[in-house]
This record gives sequence, C-alpha cells and structure tokens, in this order.
Amino acid sequence: MAPLGDAVTPAAAAAAPGLVVSFGEMLIDFVPDVAGVSLAESGGFVKAPGGAPANVACAISKLGGSSAFIGKFGDDEFGHMLVEILKQNGVNAEGCLFDQHARTALAFVTLKSNGEREFMFYRNPSADMLLTEAELNLDLIRRARIFHYGSISLITEPCRSAHVAAMRAAKSAGILCSYDPNVRLPLWPSAQAARDGIMSIWKEADFIKVSDEEVAFLTQGDATDEKNVLSLWFEGLKLLIVTDGEKGCRYFTKDFKGSVPGYSVNTVDTTGAGDAFVGSLLVSVSKDDSIFCNEAKLREVLQFSNACGAICTTKKGAIPALPTTATALELISKGSN
Repeated sequence: MAPLGDAVTPAAAAAAPGLVVSFGEMLIDFVPDVAGVSLAESGGFVKAPGGAPANVACAISKLGGSSAFIGKFGDDEFGHMLVEILKQNGVNAEGCLFDQHARTALAFVTLKSNGEREFMFYRNPSADMLLTEAELNLDLIRRARIFHYGSISLITEPCRSAHVAAMRAAKSAGILCSYDPNVRLPLWPSAQAARDGIMSIWKEADFIKVSDEEVAFLTQGDATDEKNVLSLWFEGLKLLIVTDGEKGCRYFTKDFKGSVPGYSVNTVDTTGAGDAFVGSLLVSVSKDDSIFCNEAKLREVLQFSNACGAICTTKKGAIPALPTTATALELISKGSN
C-alpha cells in the first residue's frame, strides 16, 4: 500500500528512502472524552491507537518514507484493528503476529488539570510481551536500512530475548540501530530496574533520542547541565539528540554539538510529539546518513523534525495528528520558531 499523505518535495524524492523497521509494542490507548480529569473522574473514554514504535512507523510512512513494524498482537478485535491501522498508514505489516492465548495491550491515559499524565496499563501479560526469538521475521530486519526500538520490550521475557536477538541480527547485517528509550515507569518493577534495563543495551545503538526528562531520570541530575548529558555519550555513538519540548532540541556528535530552536504552536495534546520527531529524523537518515558528520545538513534535518513534533501537538491523539511533509514545510516557512 502506498503511504498516505502529501507527496514529498522533488529534492527529497531524489534520494529513495531505505526501509526503517520498528520493533516493539502497539496498543490501544483509552483517553477520557473530557479533558483535564483523572481516570477515576472520567465518565467515558475514546479509544486511540498507541505505542511509540508503531507511532514512529506511521510517522515515517506519512512523511514519504518506507517503514515496517514487528510486534505481536492479541488475536482479538483490538489486535486486528491495530494491524489494519498500520496497513492503512502505509506500514509493512508482514512482521506482525497474533497470539490466540493473550490479549492486545490496553492503556488508560489522561492529562490531569495540573498537567501531569496519568497511566494505567492492562498487560498481564499482553500479547506484545510474549513475542519469542523464534517468531522474529529476521528476513524483514535484514532488509532494513535502520532498525528502531524502545525500552518497553526489554521489561519481561520472552520479549526481551527477542528484542536482543533482533538488535544483534540488525547489527551483524550492518544496519543502523536507533534507540528511543521512551521511559514508562509504571511498567517497570522499580525506577532503578528501569534505569538498569534501559542502559543494558545503551551502547548497542548508533543514534539515540532522549527527552530532557529522560536525561534527568537516567543521570539523576540536571538535564540542562551538559556534563550530565555527555555522561550518556559513549565511543562509537554517531548522534545523541535531547528534545527539550517547545524549546527545540540539542544535538551531540563526536565532532560538533549545538541546539535548534523549536516552534511555538497552539498545543492541544503532546502525545506522539516525540514519535513524530523521531519518525522525521529516521526518514532523513534513511536517505542520507552523512548528516552524522555534516552539521549544516543535520541542523536542517532537525529543524524539520522540530516542526513535525510541534505539529503533532496541535491535535488529539498520536497517529491522527502526525504531520505530512507539506504541513511541516508550511510551519517552517512561517518562521515561527
């Protein structure tokens, strides 16, 4: 199926994007139909597709890239609905599996009036946690230019072993590894278990995106202090990105570092903004990985990624709010950063 969304610009189309394979979880988010209330206070909920790796896969396709998703779903109404959503968004779903003995994961998510997000997860265990190494579509992984993953798939077995095996297969085939830890503390046994789990595969990645809050969590220090950020750097890493919300992002390579300002927009829902940013970055890298050593090119790419992240906050839900190339370029042309 051809990707949905606007056509890419002629310059972008000149370089055909390589395949980006996203690995991990896709689930149903249930969001209160009234804003600013706790889960207990909500009278009704609207269901929305969620899961960071799946959001990234859809963002890539919507921006004219080539994407695939590997994950496991319950053989239930929700699981089949989610895989259909991937296909509708132009994502290759040949790595998707159904489990007859486990349900599709559910999450109840709300943004309370004090601005704090509240999560309640139903996955004990859900199908995504039960993906095994033997079930991996290794052929699909080896066809990729980039293999992208988060940390939720590291929490329990057998999915953790499947994740590690998929990552090693990608690395042995010379495929770039992209890591967005996407911290979700309620899913881990403890905060320290989350830190240990996230850092256990840290040095396997070629490029990593973290939010300022995740820097603070992982380093247990001030995210604005560059020393704390650089404590996450390691020899062999090509690019470390720190997203700073509407302020934009900071970038670090072995040869240069800097920051790119964000865009001021009318924010409605921040869900999926980081995934839109990552998807945009991966489309650019899949076409031209020289951005790791060309600062001018990297800054241009990050300007576009910042615009994509900003646009995603202007509508409710992650996948419905994902930007097209045209809407991102329009925001950039307004110069409102």
